[in-house]
Amino acid sequence: MITSTANPHIKAIRKLNDSKERSLTQTFLAEGLRVVGQAVDSQAEILEFIYCEELLVSDYGQDLISAALKNGKTVTQVSQGVFESIARKDKPQGIAAVIRQNWGNLSDFDVIDSGIWVALEAVQNPGNLGTILRTADAVGTKGLILLDHSTDPYDPAAVKASMGAIFTIPVFRSDVEGLKAFLKRNPRLVAIGTSDKAEKDCFETVYPDPVLLLLGSEREGLSPEYQNLCQQMISIPMQGACDSLNLSIATGVMLYQIYQQHRKKA
Repeated sequence: MITSTANPHIKAIRKLNDSKERSLTQTFLAEGLRVVGQAVDSQAEILEFIYCEELLVSDYGQDLISAALKNGKTVTQVSQGVFESIARKDKPQGIAAVIRQNWGNLSDFDVIDSGIWVALEAVQNPGNLGTILRTADAVGTKGLILLDHSTDPYDPAAVKASMGAIFTIPVFRSDVEGLKAFLKRNPRLVAIGTSDKAEKDCFETVYPDPVLLLLGSEREGLSPEYQNLCQQMISIPMQGACDSLNLSIATGVMLYQIYQQHRKKA
């Protein structure tokens, strides 16, 4: 059992809070029963389980560790002080895991004939991104494409907010040329973008199947180069004094409108 917060291995795990270290190692740290459990259920590539016996009071959590040991996985036991030094939760549940990042490749798709896809341009807030992943999972989204300089979906805040959806929704990286090529390979996939200046009301729009929903950054909205890839531009009607919605809320409104239409046709 590791009892020192200065242990080199524990220091390496703590470094995964840094985006550069995550990028370098192509790994990330997941914490908590729900997230680690979903990683196991989704057959994510878990490199190491970390647990603290004093904090891991859940039978489910103890079963996860027992199964990991039985299956020959790397399992590291740490003291409460050490676990709390790597945890981000206020009341840590005593289980975490170092997991390999899993990025999809858009070039693998050329026969998309149904489903919802989402593309986000330069999303900056990891909490928003994690919440969008969670909503995307709820409506059965086929994939989430992060465009240009978007935040890291493996940031601890994004992983936490996703509530495990980081393991269930395929995530891709691209730019305008990559997205253009993706749409060209999948001619049935109709791209619909959002803008507060668009005249078409999102609640009066018919959403084809398959559909790609594009949303812009929190500050700038969807840029002209991505708007040019869209067959339609739509807006969410607003009556209050504020002129915009939180990005995760706006995405949720849009996804459920599309989901409701597609569900009625099924």
